[in-house]
Amino acid sequence: MSSKALTGVLVALTSILAVIFIIRQNFDLAVLFISLMFTITNSFRAKDMARQGYTKEAKWMKGTAIFFGIATLVVLALILF
Repeated sequence: MSSKALTGVLVALTSILAVIFIIRQNFDLAVLFISLMFTITNSFRAKDMARQGYTKEAKWMKGTAIFFGIATLVVLALILF
């Protein structure tokens, strides 16, 4: 499976799960999946930008992916504990 197809599947899956949890009014899990979706999209954007030669933009996207990755872990920790 190509990386673009994998990205599409992961983003679609996390988006659908976020909408389901919003409808069920379980906002903690909705925020978890939204932040996970942002982590996935920003990390793949960073790889694409680096491949295209946009090093400054790729560095920014990598930073936002790391930020949302940490935010995802924090939200997960808050849900579990």
